Amino acid sequence: MSAEPPLLHFDIHPGVGPYLLLVHGFLSSRAQWQPNLEALASVCRPVTVELWGHGRSPAPADPSAYTPQGYIAGFERIRRLIGTDAWFVCGYSLGAGLTIRYAHDHPQTVIAHTFTNSMSAFADRALQAQWSSTSPAIAEKILTLGEQAIRKLAVHPRHARSLMPALKRALVADADLLRPVAVANTLTITTLQSSIRPVAAHNPRPALLIQGEKERRFADYAAWARLNVPKLRVAQVDAGHGVNMEQPADFNHALSDFIQGQGAP
Repeated sequence: MSAEPPLLHFDIHPGVGPYLLLVHGFLSSRAQWQPNLEALASVCRPVTVELWGHGRSPAPADPSAYTPQGYIAGFERIRRLIGTDAWFVCGYSLGAGLTIRYAHDHPQTVIAHTFTNSMSAFADRALQAQWSSTSPAIAEKILTLGEQAIRKLAVHPRHARSLMPALKRALVADADLLRPVAVANTLTITTLQSSIRPVAAHNPRPALLIQGEKERRFADYAAWARLNVPKLRVAQVDAGHGVNMEQPADFNHALSDFIQGQGAP
């Protein structure tokens, strides 16, 4: 008998209404949703999941687990374990590429989906080529030096400047749980395969981009999404990349209105 495949760590939080899967970004964890859970509980039942090797999730040796298809299989397994026929999904940064692809591949199980600023989700060929040329060397350094190399990455939460102190402490504490093999695989597999440009024109479900408009490098990608993703609405928030953490009240309001607007039970 084959061994049971690993399961992404997830937590079901109190709330009413449909379930909402919340998928964090690179080097983050379930802690990033702390400013949102109480407000979202009035319109849904949040489910936080952690990426492979992040937080409390295991770090599989099988590289296929780190592909978008591997993650989608993991999300579907969680949905079945919870026992819901359909739910909302929300992806932050790297998580956005995974949730948008999930909505494309499994429209029958996604009521609607939300995402935030994501370079990886909307990466064009030039950006993908750039990352493909630099990621292997960074990944090798992470595998060799471990936590020392991970802590030097620019997106490590210890370098964050716009977060509430308590939230930053929680994210930094969870970052100490990062497994080097998972971080390396996330860079060389997940990130490089997360662009949804090939399927963007076939978005099957209502979608909401909650855009942090202060992140100027994402502006052109947001404009591309407006033109190429059908069924998309955009809510602009006075924040940078960390939309839900920098301006939680505005994020919570936009997402709650969107959920209620779908007429979900």
